[in-house]
Formats: sequence, structure tokens, C-alpha cells
Amino acid sequence: MFCEKAVELIRELQRISDGQLPAFNEDGVRQVLQEMEALYEHNQADVNETKSEQRADLLPSIRLRHCCLLRNQRCVGAYLYDRLLRIRALRWEYGSVLPANVRFHMSAEELQWFTCYKKSLASFMRSLGGGGGLDVTQDMRPPKSLYIQVRCVKDHGELEIDDGTLVLLKKNSQHFLPRWKCEHLIRQGILEHVVH
Repeated sequence: MFCEKAVELIRELQRISDGQLPAFNEDGVRQVLQEMEALYEHNQADVNETKSEQRADLLPSIRLRHCCLLRNQRCVGAYLYDRLLRIRALRWEYGSVLPANVRFHMSAEELQWFTCYKKSLASFMRSLGGGGGLDVTQDMRPPKSLYIQVRCVKDHGELEIDDGTLVLLKKNSQHFLPRWKCEHLIRQGILEHVVH
């Protein structure tokens, strides 16, 4: 039946909750595009036959296939757009470095789009706040305090704070650090917030 594979792409996204990125269904997208190509070629042949032989009985099937083409186009567009929205949200959640398991589920074109989006966002943030820029991805929720207690989950190396102090982030070490300096490291899984 027409459009089944396109609708399956949409259902696949609906089954996965927000904030998660399913693997890119390259086979499904390819099958939908092949179906669209076959529908277009069928329509083209019928249109030529209708013009040359004045066969009006082919018009309903031409319209049906054309509607299927448009529906497939909308479904593939919605599938790709929803994936881009999810990838954009992941940039705000994880920062400029995505975890390997998330990158694994992205196509090459999505990785390229993510890189371009990341550069555009960085350029925008540099243009804000005078010469120093402003990181708009920090403090997604208003902080209750400016400093937080964190525990290092894995070795990361040295972290320099604004006053020039170097803090060595070794596994299982605990530190009292500025919140804004830790948020990206917490999202990346390097630090965890210790709640008393």
C-alpha cells in the first residue's frame, strides 16, 4: 500500500520519548524515496498517455499517486525536521561535545548540521555581552546558589577557575566550585552534583 513506509518513519519517532535520538533510519528513508520515484515515473507515463491519447480515465489514478507523493514528501520532511529539533535540543543539554552513543545514532549530514549549528551558536554568544561574550547555554534553570559541591566521576585533568586557581579533577575527588564552571561537565557526565 502507498505511504506505509513513510508513516512508519513517523511512528518510529513517536515511540521514542523526547530528549532521546533514535538511530537514523537510512533504509526507511531510502525506501520512501524509491517509492516516490516509482510513483513519479508512473504518473509521468500516465500523463504522457493522457495527453497523447486523450484518456481521461487515467486522471483519478494520477491524482491518487500525486497525493501519495505529497504525503510521502511531508512525512520525510517531518521525520528529518523532528530529528533536527532533537539534535538542537541535545546541543543545549550536553554542550558542544555530544556523547559517543548519541553521535552514533546520527547520519553524516546530521553531524555536519550539528557542527554548523554549534558554530553559529558560538558566534552568536561571542557577539553578546561586549568583548567577552555571554554563554547563553549556562543556567538553564535559575541557580539557588553560585557555588555547588561536586564529585568527580572520572579523571578529567585540570580545571582553571576565573581567579586563576587550578583544580585537579580526579576520580572520586570532591570540590566546591562555581556552578557556571561545572554545568557543562555535569551534563557530560564528568562531574556529579553532590546534594546534602
